Amino acid sequence: MIISPDEANKYLDTVIIAPLTSTIRHYPSRVNCTFKNKKGQIVIDQIRAVDKSRFVKKLGIIDEKKALEVFNLLQAYFDY
Repeated sequence: MIISPDEANKYLDTVIIAPLTSTIRHYPSRVNCTFKNKKGQIVIDQIRAVDKSRFVKKLGIIDEKKALEVFNLLQAYFDY
């Protein structure tokens, strides 16, 4: 899931992502989701910058409710 803001994505050669996994772990840094009829998790504890050239095609869109859950967890994760 791309988590960097559109404004940054427009100018930079990289985007910040939170990877998706089909391995379910009961970690507080994971958000359960279903994507393309597969259960999995969005992995906040493994965010990274990825070069845009690695993206071949858009796979889909996470619904707004789930995106909000991810961004609320990101805010809590980096709160100090």
